Amino acid sequence: MGCLACLAFMTPIAAFAGEQILVNGHVFTANPRQAYAEAVSVRDGRIVAVGTRTEATASVGADAVVTDLGGQTLLPGLIDSHVHAVFGGIGLLSADARNDIADIAALEAFVAEAKRSGRGMNGDVLVVTGVPLGIWSQNAALNERFNGGTYAGQPLFLRGMDGHTGWSNAALRKRAGLDKSFIAGLPEEKRKYYGIGDDLTPNGFAVDEGLEIVEKQIPPVDARKSAAGARAAVEYLHSLGITSWLDPWVDESTLAAYRDLAAAGGLSARVAALPVVRPDDPQSFKDALALREKFGGIANLSIPGVKVFADGVVEYPSQSAAMTRPYANTGKTGDLLFKPEKFAKLCIEADKLGLFVHTHAIGDLAVHEALNGYEAMREANGDSGLPGSITHLQFIRPDDIGRFKPLGVLASYQLLWAAYGIDSVDLVKPYVAEDIFPWQYPARSMLESGAVIAGASDWPVSTPDVFKAIYQAETRKGETGEVLIAGQVVPRELMLYAYTINAARVMNQEDVIGSIEPGKAADFVLVDRDVLTVPAEQMRDTKVLGTMVAGDWVYRAN
Repeated sequence: MGCLACLAFMTPIAAFAGEQILVNGHVFTANPRQAYAEAVSVRDGRIVAVGTRTEATASVGADAVVTDLGGQTLLPGLIDSHVHAVFGGIGLLSADARNDIADIAALEAFVAEAKRSGRGMNGDVLVVTGVPLGIWSQNAALNERFNGGTYAGQPLFLRGMDGHTGWSNAALRKRAGLDKSFIAGLPEEKRKYYGIGDDLTPNGFAVDEGLEIVEKQIPPVDARKSAAGARAAVEYLHSLGITSWLDPWVDESTLAAYRDLAAAGGLSARVAALPVVRPDDPQSFKDALALREKFGGIANLSIPGVKVFADGVVEYPSQSAAMTRPYANTGKTGDLLFKPEKFAKLCIEADKLGLFVHTHAIGDLAVHEALNGYEAMREANGDSGLPGSITHLQFIRPDDIGRFKPLGVLASYQLLWAAYGIDSVDLVKPYVAEDIFPWQYPARSMLESGAVIAGASDWPVSTPDVFKAIYQAETRKGETGEVLIAGQVVPRELMLYAYTINAARVMNQEDVIGSIEPGKAADFVLVDRDVLTVPAEQMRDTKVLGTMVAGDWVYRAN
C-alpha cells in the first residue's frame, strides 16, 4: 500500500522524558469545559497545562523543548472504537480489493494479479478479500469466470467487504465437501446460510455460519505474517492520526501478534482487545477469561471486555440481520444469534467481573434485544460505571432510541456507511419494511435523545480515515449527490468528539485518553487545515502532518 511508503519514522510508545511546549496552534481539546486553546505543555508524556502560550510556558521549566505548530490545527489523538487492526494489517500485505472492484471484469483482473504476485496465496488456496457486496448478485457470472480454465484446479475464496459473506469456486467446494448431499443433510433452518439452487446444489455463495466449511480448508495465517500485519496496522493507523483503538474480534494468534509487537517496542498505540463470546455457549466466556489471564500485563494492551454478535448483515442476498419485520423477498426476519435470556445472563456476569460487553447489532430486532440485555444487567447490578456498547446500529426502532442514555449504552457508529449508494439503498430498500427504512443510521435522532455516539471504521471493512467518515456523517451524500435521509446528519464538531473522548469511553479509558487536558496522556494529531471551519469537501481530504503518542512523534509526513 502506498500509504506505508509515506511513513517518515516509527518509535516505540515510551513517554518523552522531559518537558516540551507546543505553541502557536489552533487546538481543539475535546474537553467541553475548555474546547479551544493555543498551546499545550507536556512533561514525561503527560499533559501539564492547556491554554495560552503564556500559561503553557509558565507550567514548565526554561529548558522545555518548544515546538511551533505554525498555526496548524492540533487535535487529541484520534480513537477508533471498532477496528480489526491486525486483520487490516494482514490485508495490507495480502490481496484486499478494498471494496474498489467495479464489475466482474475488474474482479477477474484483480484475482489474476493476486495469483500472479502471490499476495493472495494462503498455502495453495487463492484468497481475495474486500469484495463489494454488489458482486454477489452476479453469481452466475462468478461461476462462469472462476470454475474453468486457470481456476479449474485452483481453489479460490472471495470474501465480502462486510466480513460476513463470501463465495467459493467449484475447486474449493469440492475440497470442502460442500455439495448437494451436504446441503440435503442439513436441517432446513441451516440451509439459509448457503446459496443453493432448486435441486439443493450450492452455487458458492455463503453467509456467516455457511462460510465455515470452506474456511476450514484455508491454511491459517502464520505467526510471522500476523506479527507483520500488526506492525503494518500500527504504522498505517498512525499515519491517519489514530493513536488508540478497540479491536473487537481477537483470538490467541491476534493477541500473540500484539504481544510480540509490544515486546519488540513497536506497539506505539493503546489497544483494547475483545475476544468473541457466544452467549449460548458458556465455555466461550471461560475461554475469554483464560485469554485475559494469559495476555495480561502487556504494555499498551488490555482485555477490558468481550464482544458478542447479535445478528449478521442486512444487504441482499445475505439478509441475516435480525429485523422486527420480515424481508419482502423471503418473508423471513433474519437471525438473532443468541437467546435473549442467555445474553442478559452474560451481561450480568461480565459486569460483575469488571468486563464490559460490546455487541454487534445491525437489525432493529438485534438492537432491541441487546438493549434488553443491558437493561437486565443494570437492574441486577446497578450502575457499575462500566460502559455497554452496541456497534453498527444500522436500523433502530424509534422507541428504542431513547433507551441508550438512561442505560448508559454507547453507540459505536460507522457513519462512513451512511451514504446514499448501492449498499444502503439498492441492496436494502426493496427488501426492508417501508416504515423501517427511514430509520437507517439514525444518528441525529440518537444525539437529540442524549445518546453518546463514538466514531468507528470496522476497518478493513471500510477505510479508517476519520475525516472521510466525518464528511459522510455531516453530509450523508452518495457519489451521485443524493442524500441518505437528510434529517439524520451530524454536525462536524460533534463528530470530532465522537472520534476522541466518546471513543475513549467505549474503551473505558476516558480518564487517560480522548481529550487534551491536564493529567492525560500527550496523544495528539497535527493536521494540515482547520477541520472545524473549512467546507466539508475540503475537510474530507485532510492530511495528517504528525501523530504524537505519550509525548513522542510516532509519525510525521514527509
